[in-house]
Amino acid sequence: MTSYLAMKTGSTSEAAQALLQSDLRELGMAARKFANHAMALDDQGGLGLGFLGSIFKWLAFAAAVYLLILDRTNWKTKMLTGLLIPYIFFTLPGVLFNLIRGEIGSWIAFVAVIVQLFFPKHFRDYLEMPAALILLTVVAPSLVADTFRNDFVGVGICLVIGCYLLQEHIRASGGFKPAFSRANGVSNSIGIALLFIYPVWALVTMIF
Repeated sequence: MTSYLAMKTGSTSEAAQALLQSDLRELGMAARKFANHAMALDDQGGLGLGFLGSIFKWLAFAAAVYLLILDRTNWKTKMLTGLLIPYIFFTLPGVLFNLIRGEIGSWIAFVAVIVQLFFPKHFRDYLEMPAALILLTVVAPSLVADTFRNDFVGVGICLVIGCYLLQEHIRASGGFKPAFSRANGVSNSIGIALLFIYPVWALVTMIF
């Protein structure tokens, strides 16, 4: 009787261990598939940046939007912050880009133009930049929207814009150290520094 129980317990343990190993193998296969699909992911399929590159693009896009909001509120400088609009255009994630470039974006652009033409007093200053971005996205030729946006041309433009804004911010702050030490300049400096993540990563990806 004792030997029978021992045999039964042993067989049950072996079955449970086999099931656990099978589950672990399936989890490993699922993880490998997820990693392969994630590394193959790209917003438009142009640069082949992969999953990490897509994250960097979202981060750069968020940083540009953050700087644009600062410029509309308390970050008043003489630098050409309108350059953030083409930067956002070139780093706009594919999901948002396709949404704006479609029917929804066309209607928003149409309403913005009508309000600006016939009701200019109701068109707030802080709406000018978002309206310009939507108009640029809607009317951009396919060469710019489909080719340059996913090519080294768009990456180069983003890098030039980032360099210009950084040097203008350092000059306006009175030097490199004040730009990264003053309380009101640190957040701006971090936002500008984040603008370099996507274009630098994209250039490294294209070169190597």
